Amino acid sequence: MSFADALVENRIPPRLGDVHLRYDEGRLVGESRPTSWTRRLLPELCLLGAALCGLGSVGTLLSAPSHLAPPVAWGLLAAALVGLGLRLEGRLARRRFALHFRTETLRVEHLTWAPGATRTHVVPFDDVTSVEVVPRGPGLRAIVVEWREAPDQPPRQAVLVEHILPAEEETLRRVWRMLRNAFGLKASAPGGP
Repeated sequence: MSFADALVENRIPPRLGDVHLRYDEGRLVGESRPTSWTRRLLPELCLLGAALCGLGSVGTLLSAPSHLAPPVAWGLLAAALVGLGLRLEGRLARRRFALHFRTETLRVEHLTWAPGATRTHVVPFDDVTSVEVVPRGPGLRAIVVEWREAPDQPPRQAVLVEHILPAEEETLRRVWRMLRNAFGLKASAPGGP
């Protein structure tokens, strides 16, 4: 029996941490849930505030050209709001991973809201060196996969699942074991749940 057939017979949990899991035609797909609309709105509000500060800067410069301190202050505030908006925008990125059993590859995607900024890594199963459960704050954990593209290069890491609660211990153990088996790693290696 192949690993993909075993997955079909043993249903995967629909959710772990911040990720929805599904089995889809020879692939195990995990995708992080979208952020709330209020968190998606914050970067836009920062950019709107930056535009208003920019207008305030131009307005004060035109109304009082001899006083440069207020327009400079408005301009600096606009720049700070743009930076904050971009930083908040970067935190909104979603993650997706797919284990392709036919090609024996792991595809890890870091989806962003900015067009063309999505990063994708395709990793052969044989290049994966570990699947670890790491602590992430009080009571939270994450599943991290590590691989080497070449023996002389440093290892690379990607977070597959984030925000795993203590109540999800059994599901965490099942998914961790399943990932390790898919990559052909020893089941008793360190870094497990």
